[in-house]
Amino acid sequence: MKKSNVYSIPALKRLPAYLRELKRLQAEGQLRVASPALARALHIDTIIARKDMEMLGVVGSPGVGFRVEELIDGIETFLGWKNSSEAFLVGTGDFGRALLGYSGFAAYGVRIVAAFDPDPVEEGLEIHGVPVFGLSHFAHYTGRLGIHIGILCVPDDDAQKIAELMVDSGILAIWNFTAHTLQLPEHIIRQRVNLGGDLAVLSVKLAEKLRERKENP
Repeated sequence: MKKSNVYSIPALKRLPAYLRELKRLQAEGQLRVASPALARALHIDTIIARKDMEMLGVVGSPGVGFRVEELIDGIETFLGWKNSSEAFLVGTGDFGRALLGYSGFAAYGVRIVAAFDPDPVEEGLEIHGVPVFGLSHFAHYTGRLGIHIGILCVPDDDAQKIAELMVDSGILAIWNFTAHTLQLPEHIIRQRVNLGGDLAVLSVKLAEKLRERKENP
C-alpha cells in the first residue's frame, strides 16, 4: 500500500467521515465494502469516493471492494492517527473547558495533556483530569515534553500575543478556536475553526428553507 503525496483539503476533511462509517461496519462484522456504498453513506459521488481511496493507496478487488480493516488502517496511517499526538490547550474559559471534557479527541489521535491560562486563579486546578498551569510555565513544559500542537481558546484580543508565545516556545501547529486571524511565520501550521462563518451558512440555509415552505405550503 503506497499512499499518494497529492491530496486536497476537501478530501482530507472527508476521511474522518469515512473512518466513522468503516468502524460502524466493522462493529457489525462486515469485512468488505465497495466505493458506491461509502459514497452513499457520505452522500457524495462514487467517483469522488474512488479517488479518495486511491489517495490512500488502498487497492480494492473488482466485484468485492475493499477490506474494511485495511481501509481503517489506511486512513489512520494517512492522518497520523495511529500514534497519539500530545497537545497543550491555552484558555480554560467555558469553551476551553468543554474541549477538555471532550473524550472524542482520542479517536482522532490527539490527547490534551495540559492546559494553561493567564488567570492565576485557574493555576493548580484539574479540569476533566487535565492539570492547569499558569501561562508563564508554557515555554518550560513545551520544551520539556516536546509538544508541537497548541489549541487556542482565549479571548480574541489576546489571541495574537498568545499565539506568538506558542510559536516562540516551539509549537509548530495551532488549532485556533478564536475569531482572530493569526499573523505568524509561514512555517507554522494553523487551522482556524470558523464558528461564525459556519453559523452564517446555517442561518442563510435555514432562511431559504423557511422561505420555500412559505411560498410552497
